[in-house]
Amino acid sequence: MSDCDCGLDQAEKLEKKTLIALLAVNAVMFLAEVIFGWIAESTGLIADSLDMLADAGVYGLSLYAVGRGIQKQASAAGISGILQIILGAGVLIEVLRRFLFGSEPESVLMMAVGSVALVANVYCLMLIARHRNAGVHMRASWIFSTNDVIANLGVIISGSLVWFFGSRYPDLIVGAIISIVVVRGGIKILREATHAKEAHFGT
Repeated sequence: MSDCDCGLDQAEKLEKKTLIALLAVNAVMFLAEVIFGWIAESTGLIADSLDMLADAGVYGLSLYAVGRGIQKQASAAGISGILQIILGAGVLIEVLRRFLFGSEPESVLMMAVGSVALVANVYCLMLIARHRNAGVHMRASWIFSTNDVIANLGVIISGSLVWFFGSRYPDLIVGAIISIVVVRGGIKILREATHAKEAHFGT
């Protein structure tokens, strides 16, 4: 249950309201980051945009799982973890492609969009904070929101390094790091989902 002094029905309503807000913010930021990431030729921004897309999927699945029991909540979290791993692997492929064929990342645009995304994700983290112990589905949302903030900071730092050194490599490195963080987050929530199922069935 959410960390509030309320009944189960009220707690579930608060969870749904929070997840709807999170879903909307991440969907909008995905569109913004993928467009500006392509314009800026930034693997960091593109990686972060795909992370936003994965998170939108996480929040949608978590929204479905609210009030549906531990088994379905764990299943939703497990699917979320798999989605994160797939998208993280996709980002690694994009980093490799840009490493081989070249890119010219726009540092100022990277830092500006990364800063907007950071504000959006800090807001999301504040929304989800009180629900992070409500169930494995909400725990998944908390983990991925935390990863988002780390990724945004990475984009901002890489943008400043691209500007300072006049090199594309900081962007490629941060893009790779973000993808690894995404994959690790997916693996972590898969483990938690499996543990929740085992605990539920007493195995």
